[in-house]
Amino acid sequence: MLAPNLVRPMRYSRSEHTRVQTLQKEVARAEEDYQRLRAAYLDIAKNEPGHEVALAMIGADMDRAHAHLQELIGLPRLPFTHEPSTVVRREAQRITHDN
Repeated sequence: MLAPNLVRPMRYSRSEHTRVQTLQKEVARAEEDYQRLRAAYLDIAKNEPGHEVALAMIGADMDRAHAHLQELIGLPRLPFTHEPSTVVRREAQRITHDN
């Protein structure tokens, strides 16, 4: 175990720091895109549940945004995971049936 005074904070070079900041911004943007599409999907599922074309289009965009976000943060796409739109569709159906 190191003594507390021997622990040094991590230091990044200027180029590494710039790369990390850029990646953080890209992850934040991807998360915002996913959340925006998820909110739109839930809104349409709640207010216009019969609009299957809109749900399918937004669901596909949401799935792509989720895959992009996973790729950015380094998570592998696993073949047995549910598409996020399927999970959100079930959540929206549960919400509309509860109300």
